[in-house]
Amino acid sequence: MEHADCGDERLVAEGEVAVARLAIDSGDLPHAADHLADAVISDPQLPELHEALAELCAAAGGPAAARELFPLDGQVYLGTVVCRAHVEAAAGDWDTAIGLLASAIQYEPGRPWADAAWLAREDLPGLVDPDAVAQAVARAAGSLPDPLPAELASAVQPFEDFVQAVVARHPDHALLLAMASGLTRRLGSTARAVELAEHAHRLAPGHMPSVMLGNALRAHGRPERALAVWEAELGRAGAVLDDSSSYLAVDVAELYGALGRPADGLPWLDRVLAAEPDHPKAAPARHGLRHAVDGSTAHLLALADHHRAHPDHDYAQDLLERFSHREPWLGMVPGATEATVNVLHQVLADPDTTRDNEIDCSVSALEPPSSLLAVHLALPRVTVGYQAVPEPDPRRPLRESATRVWTWDGTDPRPAVAPPGPESAELVRATAEIVWPTVPAAYDHAVRLAGLPLDDLVGVLAHPPAPREDKLGQALLGHQPELWVRAVQTFACLGIAHHRTDQPWPDSDRRRVLLDLLLGPEDWVVEAAGFALVAIGWTHPETRADIAAQLQLRLHYCDEARRTRLVTMLRSVGALMLAAPWLPPADLDLARQLVQADKAGKTGKADKTGEAGKVKEAPAPAPVPEPEAEARPGGFFRRLLGRR
Repeated sequence: MEHADCGDERLVAEGEVAVARLAIDSGDLPHAADHLADAVISDPQLPELHEALAELCAAAGGPAAARELFPLDGQVYLGTVVCRAHVEAAAGDWDTAIGLLASAIQYEPGRPWADAAWLAREDLPGLVDPDAVAQAVARAAGSLPDPLPAELASAVQPFEDFVQAVVARHPDHALLLAMASGLTRRLGSTARAVELAEHAHRLAPGHMPSVMLGNALRAHGRPERALAVWEAELGRAGAVLDDSSSYLAVDVAELYGALGRPADGLPWLDRVLAAEPDHPKAAPARHGLRHAVDGSTAHLLALADHHRAHPDHDYAQDLLERFSHREPWLGMVPGATEATVNVLHQVLADPDTTRDNEIDCSVSALEPPSSLLAVHLALPRVTVGYQAVPEPDPRRPLRESATRVWTWDGTDPRPAVAPPGPESAELVRATAEIVWPTVPAAYDHAVRLAGLPLDDLVGVLAHPPAPREDKLGQALLGHQPELWVRAVQTFACLGIAHHRTDQPWPDSDRRRVLLDLLLGPEDWVVEAAGFALVAIGWTHPETRADIAAQLQLRLHYCDEARRTRLVTMLRSVGALMLAAPWLPPADLDLARQLVQADKAGKTGKADKTGEAGKVKEAPAPAPVPEPEAEARPGGFFRRLLGRR
């Protein structure tokens, strides 16, 4: 839920309280209760709110009678829950009040629900049932991130203070100690969390204390000890795993992975799957550990296939996001290595550079024409000249095609397509991203481009719009404009992948155009089209064999070309092929070799000259910040929550 700033919230709450008091005066108590429930959402700490709530209870005949004004049956409004908690506290039903407050924390932990005067009463710890408090802690803490970020921790801290006071009154209540350990751990007090969990484990060495002790030990930097505790508990449980112990076995397996021993964790997952083939976490965890063992993207593809077959198994999606993060093509557009981009970075790093700088740059050999788009995006008055055309000629397509993005006047490239319409360009501008959670997420995100004319989607490849006018867009324009160009081309091609999906794939316009681009002249457009094809393969398994055959053509061409000249996009193309693990093993091996050869600088050298002659290795460009989901309404980024 989004909230206005504090001043606006208080004004809203004061208005709701004023209306509630008018309703109380007129005898319309349900109406008054509704307005107080709205007020508590806006400003839970407003003194007038709590005064009006006391007035409502008095008008109803006392707090016990006022319960009916805040019903909890059916779909319940959060404000109703919080008001009911305060009414229950006024009625002296402390256990119910604390349970409802915990529910509010569970639903929206960033609000100061627990900053209530009655929760801070010194005598309250002696008035509550420790069993009820343990259940309330489990409810509140179970969905909290681990660890809690500071903005949430401050809101939850009063509840933690109350829980610790109850623990002091009931120091030998094993369940309360175990649950309190989980909340304390999330608030960063890992040593105290270990202390509580160890005491609970000594009192009642069962499943839950063992789980909580292992979590506390792991958070406190003692993972080997956590592993020993968990494996001992699984040994005590016996050979047959029940529902709770199967989840613990998954935790054991993943802790082996975190310790750099993923192969040791696999037998635990095999044991879970033998007993429960449809376990919601075991199969995804197994794919994750196998990826940790050999690094193959085949296991990431298996995670995507698993989630498509089991959409309720969110853990597969969570793991896929984790392993795709910041990986070339799996979670972001790769950088560029052209000499023109190298020079561009150097010029942009000079604090005296402005968009009006006139610079003549000479490069020894022809480079992908899209690199000029990046240069002119940031420095429109820069001139780049190419001294020679290497062999094989990068201007020649691998096959004749109807779709052409570029044409050349000698060594000077120019667009062969018209610019897109303004509305189409703006939609692509609003859609393009330099990072994405997963390959299927990028494919799904681009569906908003499905209705654009095909000519506009092709046109934007050579006529990219300017970056968005936000912090990220400014950073890209000022430091790495090539990433924006590549993002625009990538999402334009993903838009082509959604064009006329009613057409069967083999004879579709989307297939024809994407293959024309993939097998066209050597350019960043080739990579963008290749990624769109890879994304189609990830989401539509029936297309994989056909797409593999087309990707092979580009892969083998790059391998042949690199033997006689520099292929600037070699590493990126290799990473793209590895993102399509359904390619034949020999081709995947070749892709790995190309990536490693490029990293090792074994693909040849090219002279990189600028206005001052030889250009040195470019300094690393200024870091580009992560996109912020909150600043992008409708974006597809989401935060991963911590473990239990």
